This record gives sequence, C-alpha cells and structure tokens, in this order.
Amino acid sequence: MTRGLRRMLHLSKLYSFSCFHQHGEDKHAQIGRRGYTRIVYCNDPDNPEAVQLKYKGNYVSTTKYTAANFVPKSLFEQFRRIANIYFLVVACVSFSPLAPFTALSVVGPLVLVIGGTMAKEALEDCRRRQQDVEANNRKVEVYSRTGTFHETQWKNLRVGNVVKVYRDEYFPADLLLLSSSYDDEDGICYVDTKNLDGETNLKLKQSLDVTSSFRDETCLREFTAKIRCEDPNDKLSSFVGNLHYNGKDYPLSPQQILLRDSKLKHTDYIYGVVIFTGHETKVMQNATHPRSKRSKVEKRMDKIIYILFSALILISFVGSFVFGIETRRDLVDKKNRRWYLRPDDTTVFYDPTRASLSAFFHFLTGLMLYGYLIPISLYVSIEIVKVLQTVFINRDLRMYYEATDEPAQARTSNLNEELGQVHTIFSDKTGTLTCNSMDFVRCSIAGIAYGRGETEVERALVARRDRPSEAHEISNEVIDGHGNAVHSGKPIGHSVVKGFNFRDERIMNGRWVEEPHPDLIQKFFQVLAICHTVIPDVDRETGDIYYEAESQDEAAFVIAARKVGLEFFERKPTSISLHELDYERDKNIVVRKYELLHVLEFSSSRKRMSVIVKSEGDLLLLCKGADSVMFDRLSKDGRLFEDETRDHIDKYSQVGLRVMVIAYRELGQEEYEKWEEEFLKARVSFSADRDALLDAAADKIERELILLGATAVEDKLQEGVPQCLEKLAQAQIRVWMLTGDKLETAVNIGYACRLLRQGMKEIVITLDSPDIKQLEKQGDEEALAKACLESISKQIREGKSQLTSAEEGAMECGLIIDGKSLNFALNKHLEDKLLDLAINCASVICCRSSPKQKALVTRLVKQKLGKTTLSVGDGANDVSMLQEADIGVGISGVEGMQAVMASDFAIPQFRFLERLLLVHGHWCYRRIAMMICYFFYKNIAFGFTLFWFEAYASFSGQPAYNDWDMSFYNVFFTSLPVIALGVFDQDVSACFCLEYPLLYQEGAQNKLFSWCRILGWMANGVGSSIIIFFCTTNVMVEQAFRRDGRVADFEVLGVTMYTCVVWAVNCQMAISINYFTWIQHFFIWSSVAFWYIFMLIYGYISPTISTTAYMVFLEAATPSLLYWLSTLLVVVSTLLPYFSYRAFQTWLQPMPHDRIQSIQQECSEIETSKDKPKRPKEHTKHCES
Repeated sequence: MTRGLRRMLHLSKLYSFSCFHQHGEDKHAQIGRRGYTRIVYCNDPDNPEAVQLKYKGNYVSTTKYTAANFVPKSLFEQFRRIANIYFLVVACVSFSPLAPFTALSVVGPLVLVIGGTMAKEALEDCRRRQQDVEANNRKVEVYSRTGTFHETQWKNLRVGNVVKVYRDEYFPADLLLLSSSYDDEDGICYVDTKNLDGETNLKLKQSLDVTSSFRDETCLREFTAKIRCEDPNDKLSSFVGNLHYNGKDYPLSPQQILLRDSKLKHTDYIYGVVIFTGHETKVMQNATHPRSKRSKVEKRMDKIIYILFSALILISFVGSFVFGIETRRDLVDKKNRRWYLRPDDTTVFYDPTRASLSAFFHFLTGLMLYGYLIPISLYVSIEIVKVLQTVFINRDLRMYYEATDEPAQARTSNLNEELGQVHTIFSDKTGTLTCNSMDFVRCSIAGIAYGRGETEVERALVARRDRPSEAHEISNEVIDGHGNAVHSGKPIGHSVVKGFNFRDERIMNGRWVEEPHPDLIQKFFQVLAICHTVIPDVDRETGDIYYEAESQDEAAFVIAARKVGLEFFERKPTSISLHELDYERDKNIVVRKYELLHVLEFSSSRKRMSVIVKSEGDLLLLCKGADSVMFDRLSKDGRLFEDETRDHIDKYSQVGLRVMVIAYRELGQEEYEKWEEEFLKARVSFSADRDALLDAAADKIERELILLGATAVEDKLQEGVPQCLEKLAQAQIRVWMLTGDKLETAVNIGYACRLLRQGMKEIVITLDSPDIKQLEKQGDEEALAKACLESISKQIREGKSQLTSAEEGAMECGLIIDGKSLNFALNKHLEDKLLDLAINCASVICCRSSPKQKALVTRLVKQKLGKTTLSVGDGANDVSMLQEADIGVGISGVEGMQAVMASDFAIPQFRFLERLLLVHGHWCYRRIAMMICYFFYKNIAFGFTLFWFEAYASFSGQPAYNDWDMSFYNVFFTSLPVIALGVFDQDVSACFCLEYPLLYQEGAQNKLFSWCRILGWMANGVGSSIIIFFCTTNVMVEQAFRRDGRVADFEVLGVTMYTCVVWAVNCQMAISINYFTWIQHFFIWSSVAFWYIFMLIYGYISPTISTTAYMVFLEAATPSLLYWLSTLLVVVSTLLPYFSYRAFQTWLQPMPHDRIQSIQQECSEIETSKDKPKRPKEHTKHCES
C-alpha cells in the first residue's frame, strides 16, 4: 500500500463510515433526472442562472396560522364541532321573525365563546412564532465577494452561500462540508445529531480531498463550483449528488453533508456551502405533525351531544305537533275557540287555515328555543380546565428530578383524563426502567473472575429463591493469597466514578501486575482502551478528560481501562494515544501511540467490533463482541480459558449483566497487506453486493483469535422502579416490558424490578428448540415458517393450560416471549390466541423486540381490547410505540430527546409514573367526568323548564325567561363553579391515592363516566326541571303576589323560576364537591350573587332594552315574602332527591372513593385529637409534606 494512496483515502478507509457511501452508481446516474434536479452555484448565489431557480429562503415558520389565514382557518377549526355549527345556524336564524328572542342575545355568547377559543389559539401560535423569530434571527458568518466573512441572520442565507460555523454552534441550513480546522488538512469534524435522531453519540463527517485544503478566506476567493444533487426530501441518512469543480466531477455522500439543527463539536470551525434552506432542509421535511389523539371521555362526550340533539329535535317535534293540533282546532265549525289570539287576522306563523305550515315554523322556533339543552360553553370550559390541570402537573415538585433539573411536562392537554383510565402500560427497559448508565462491575480474565459485591438483580434472585444462588456465589468470588475461593456478601454501592463500579483489590492500584497473568490482564485492558470509537474531550483549564462515546458500554470500558492504568487521552484520525503503566520495566507511566489502520465497526449483523493497530512494529487486531459470534472465531491455541470464561458469562447473564467477549490476534505483515488489498478493493467497489464484499473481507481477518476474557457491565435500575411497578400492579394496571435484550437478561431484570414476582409461574414462548435450529441450518424457509407457526400455536395452548392450573392454585402467571416467536405470534391467525393468553397474565415480557414489533404489540392490545394503553420509553427506537399508544410518555434520559419530542407527557424518571397516573390521572379523570356530567345536568334542568312552560302555555313559542337571562345562564351564572370543580376538586388526597392504588380502578373501569351514570345525571336534570317548574307555578300562580292582591304575572313567574334554577344548580355543585377551597366558595356564591346584581342593574335599564325584566326584581319580587319563601322551598325540594340518593348510596353501597373518604375522615379526626394516638407510621409514609 503506497503512502500516496494512503493519504488519498484519509479516513474513508475506516469501515466505521462505510454506511455513508452509496451502494452503487445507479443513484448517481439519476442526477439530472426527476427527483435529482437541484443545482447549487457555490459561492455565487447572485449568478443570473441561480436567481432564475427561485429557491426558497432560509426563513422557517412552524406556526399553525399566518396573519392572512388566521381568521378563516381558526373559524374552520371551531366549526368542526357540531355544537358550534348548531349555534351558528341559530344565530343566523335569530335575525328572522322565527326567533323567540333577540338576535344579539344569541350572537353575543357565541362570539364570546368562539372568540375566547380563537384568542387561546392565537396565544399558543404567538409562542411558536416567538421561537421561530429566535431561530431565524440567530447569527452566522457568511462569505462575501469582498473576500471577508460578515455576520448575518439565519433567515438571510441563500442557496450557494459559503458560511463559517464555529464550535458548539448549530448549522443554519443543510451544508456541504468544504473544510475544517481539525487536524490540518484532513477536513473532518464531529457533529452532534441529537436533535435529529435522538442519538447522543457524535458523528464524524469528512470533506472531499479537493476542498479540504481551504484554510482561510483567501482560499475561498477564487472558489466557484456547481453542485448537482437530489431534490429536497426527508431522508436524513442519504444524499446523492456530485460537485463539479475545476472541470472534474466528485461524487458526494452523506459523509460530506451537515444537516440543519445539528451541532458542531470538538472542531473549532468549518466552512460549508448552503445546499438546502428553510423548509427544504431535511429536518424541516421531517417536521410532520404527530397523529392527533383524543381521549375516550371526549369521544363519549360527542355521543352525548348527539343524544341531546336527538332530544332537542324530539321535544321540538312534540311541541310543534301539539301546536299544529291546537291551531287547527281554533277554527273548528268556524268558531274562534281562542278568540283572543285573533285567528281571523294572523301571519303564517299562526294560521289555523294552514296549521301544518304553522307547525313547521313552530318546529324551527322550538329548535332555537330549546337549544339551551346544548351547553354552548362546554368545549371552551373543558379547554380552560385542561390547560390549568397541565399547569399543576408541570409544577408538581414530587415529579421534579433535582439531579438533572427537570420537572414533569404535560406536552398536550388533550389527554389529561386519559391518564386516569390506563389499562396496560408498555415499557422499554434500557433507559426507562434502568438508568442506561453502564457501570463496569465484573470481568473474567484468563479464566479468573474479578469484581465482587451484589448487583440489584442478584439481591432480587436471592429474595426470590430464599437461598444464595450459584450466580450469587460467582459474583462474590474472591481469591485469597493462597488461591482459595472466599466470598463477600457486600452489595455494590453507588459508583464513585460514573461508569466504573468495580471493586477488587487484586486489580486496583496497580496490583494486577502481581496476578498470575499480568501480560493478559494488560492486553485485556488495552483492547478496552483502543477498540472503540470514543472521542476524548480535554478540559483546557483543569486538564480533566471526558469521553464522548457512541454507547454507554464503550464509555464504561474506556473508564475501566483508565482506572486500571491505561488512560486513553488523544485520538487522531490515524492514531490513538494512551498513558500506560509499564509493568515490565520500572512501572512508570509512559506515553504509547498506536497507529490506527482500520476500524471494523460494530453492526447488528456482525455483533462485533475490531480495530487493526500498529505499535512498535507489531500489527495487532483487537476485537470485542457478543459471545454468540466470538467463540466460533477462536483459534485452537486461543481457547485456553474457554470453559471458565463460558461459565462466568453464563453466571453474569443470569444476574442481568451485559457481557462482551474480548480477544485479539497478531498479524503478519504479508498477511495484512494481502488482506488490505482485498479490503480496499471492496471499499471502492460500486457493485450491488459491496456490503457483502466488505463483510466477507472483515470476516477473513477476524479469525484465529486468542481469547482474553469477558467484560460484564450493569445497567442499574432507576431509583424507585420496583416500588413503582409494585404500586401499579396493586392498581391492577398491567405492565408489559418490551426490550431488545435477550431472554435471560430480561427475565432477571423483570425480577429485580418486581415486574415478575416471587411465586409467579413463568410461561415461556420461544423458538430456541433443537428442531427449529435444525430447520434453520437446512435453509428451507417454507418448512421453517410452518414449523415455527405450529410450535408457537402449541406453546400458546400449553400456556393456557398452565394458566388454568395456576388460577386454580391462586397463582399469578408471567408471560415471556422472544422477538422471533413474536414475529409468528402476531400472525393474524395467532394474534387473538396470544392476546387471550397475555391479558390473563399479571405481567408480560417481550424480549429481543424490534421497534416495529413494539408498535405492533401496542396496536394489537389497543385495537382488540379497546382499553386505554400507555407507552413509556426514552430512545428514538421507542417513538413508534409512543405514537401508537393512546398515551405516550417520554423519559428525558441519556438517549436524546427524540422520545420526549414524540410524547404526550414527559417525566425525568420512571418512578414519577406512579404519581402521574395514580394521583394526577385519577384526579383529572374524576374532575373531567364530574364536570361534563354536571354541565349536561344544569343545561337539561334549565332547558326543560322552558319546555314545561311551553306546554303550560299551549306551545305558543313564548320563552319563560328574558332573552339576556337565557344568554348569560351558561356564560356567567353557572360557568365558573364548574371550572373550579374541574381544576381543584379532590375526592381523596394525594397520599391516600397512593396508599390505596385500587382506587384507580374507578377510572380504568370508567365508573364515573359510564352510560348509567351519565343517564342518571340527565334524569336528575329532568327531575329538577319538573320540581322547579311545577312547584313554582303551583305556589305562585293562584296566590296573591303583590300587596294589592294581584297574582304573579308572566314576568314575575319567569324571574322566580330562573332564581330557583340558579340556586338549585349551584347548590347541586356545592353538594357534589368533595374538596372545598375558598376559590370554590367564592365562585359558587358569587355566581348566585351576580344573578341578583344583574337583575337589579338590568332591571333599571330602559324597557326598550330590558323588556320583560324592567323593574321586575326591584318592584315586584324583592318586596314579596312569597318570592323568597318559594325560592327556598323549591330549591330544597330540588336538591332533596340527589342528596337522599347519595346518602343511601354512601351508607348501603359505597363506591371505592366513599370508603377511602371515610378512612381519611377518621384519620383527620385522630390527627386533630390530642387525646387519641397518632396513626402508625406506615399509614402516614405517603402523607409527609
């Protein structure tokens, strides 16, 4: 291999970045055709040809509305609701003679409600616009034809501009990397793409050799080139194009592309050419709105609206039918039965000769008159309540994680009540149940196990088996000075150094040099210090070294090597440098540089990673990988410690540790050169099987390895996870763990976090049988698929029989199924059987699951059961599962923010899910359910008084109340108390919600918003209207009302009846509230007081405006004792049925919250009593402030 070719390749020879190369010339051949027509004039955006292309600018807008379309678009959103359409039609018809009230009294409340909702939409959109303005006004340096860089705003960038981006700055557009300040002329830079794909590992980008020499402004002065490439698209990991420069074409790949919203790291600055701007950038092409989610309560509420519409049409039809009959009878035998109506001189709205037509118009009048059955302010009230509920969730200090300074976050207010109805939770494992912060805790080197102490899984296994297991024994094995095994039962504590929780005096503090195989120990940790893609970041002030790792495992390995005496401190494109302990000579620290020749990176198919390095003339291949592929690659002489290592690996896996096998080999110069020639031919190949050729070449060199040992890292459970899952199980919420880990690890983690519990029977479905493996080797796909289906079907049947026998013995069952089995179990012929088995198990673990399988399992349960599902995860691979579930909860962990951005709720730790569901979920569900039921109750109670009055008045179309009285009923006199109910009411306190998790089943079983309860509240409304109307009329109509002996007239009757309605519905609210604050008291009693104030002020206004309300309250109602007594009598009579029902229900058939309320009351009495003892500590543990 000549030095010239070596220099030309630069980093492209590293297998790490092979994924960035195109897989053939076919895509580049399409340049200029449809989909590949974009032309960029580099450093020449003012070129006349470039101007004619009319590319979009770099201004980005993520707002829902613009100034031009806000009004029409927002109105369209509002009138998608059928109730608003109805009120709009009524408002339009109110301008006609058909209306039983003035137009303004109808239009006013509609404008208020619609306007309020539109104002809320505008406010939210203004916040988005503010974020857009902040992004668009960021500064970046752009090159001008004067030969210098000047600062400009992002929004001013144009396609073809050359920009200079500095370290830790975001890229303002999609750029072609020209050169960088990193390591002279290598043209490489490191990029953080966490905002794009959620991955925290840095990506390495490299410019073309032809532009990598651009070091300053003078080099750019004469630079002009033309890029032909693909059109804007949403594919983040692909790019097709070429650069025409100095008469030559250079192919471009994703390795040279820097995407908008990714960040420059570990590089002082880069030069780049703008290719895509604004909404044509790849990140904006991916910015699609997630699937809209609606709660089940809201969907049922729509059905109730339809029921009320049906009732509205029915009573309007009944009224018009009776009106038509009565009208026709007015001219029977040509006699005027109701002569005072002047049937001989009428309009079409009352014409005995055309009674059918009059009845039709009366029907239209009735649709408007009885429209108060439909609550106009319901939707806007619910939106206000939900927004306020999210404020309480966001500010709950019990869900604030101080370590990362992160609170819980409700990213949507649409699903608050859904949190109280969850039936099944689907949870990721790594980073969700565990910390995703790997600790190096054990290792096996040269057949000797190092590291001691108990892991969390081991402690769970000991508790599960009630005796020390073999895994427990190996974990605590320590070899004394005489070579005898001793044991230490000390648990592993918290890491002193992040990533390193290893304790063994035989290895630490340089004592490994005294071990039987110090050369192998040194070689073992050399592999850990060299075989990786970690990037060191040296703090220039303190000299401390921090590591940017592609995975937490790699970081733990590098840290472990440093703690043992091999510190990785510098990485260059072609070398790695270590500070090493030279144990063979004077045991001093020396600097040793390893020339990095090739990196054969880890992939899911290879399951291993290798590096080829050169040090002091020796060529070494260092390799680490999964045990399933590594042992087959060992040489005959390299298997000296195979049996012991396998034994240690099995025991590490049993206690939930992640295991990696470590090996190496020495390479001869001739062998290496021959292999490199073949490998480089594969790299520059443009054939369709290029990847296969690369894998084959790598496979040839990764043979004849010498085994060194194995590592074991622990992914610790997050704090409080076992207690949280136990509490969720007590709430009868089913939890499924969907993980990519292998079966043994997943099961042991399940026991550690108490998802699987002691005494639980395991039902395992797997395809690891010898018969299946034999068919896999034969390669007969059809026979294999048939055998797998039969095997899964048989195992499901056996699982059901095991389940039946377990239920007879009062034993819980846990289902464990692997990803391979899941592929076949999700077949349409087996999915119902699998689901039937799974839902009867207390816990389910799906291991070796792909992201797609996670989403499919979630969809299966959601669609088949029709119950509320919740998915929780922390990584980009969980996004599909989060979006598929009814509720997606993202955990802001170490795998980026992709899951959080796709979620409906975000929490910093899994344990906060307990409070989110059992407290906030229960409260929100109860509040929204009570709020909606009460809304319909008060509107039915009010609306049906109009109907009874109409029947009393022969369906004349005359409303019982003043126009503005009716309009303000939902807006001012009854709206605020119901909002207070939705925000503040608590049936039981937070501590009792947690102490009695079974209370959660009220929501999961939808007891508070069942059809029985909804119809009960409706019946209560009808009953209240009957009591109010008939009691009021019987008390007042035939009695002397005024001092002069006159009876109550129409206006007085309306005011009295309206007063009774306002008092009754507000007092009904007071009876229904469980948790009073001064706010509830203020809203309830001020609503009643406002009615009296309104009557007083409105009655003073000129009768041309106040009409039937003029001076009625002041002159007629107030002086009359009958008015006040009848109000008291009617209100008490109205409240008595519901009060009696609740009293008897609480006494004879109490609901769960009734029982807990009585316990809470008893506890309060005990705590406030000085003579009685306090309740025990175990009862108050959740109630501490």
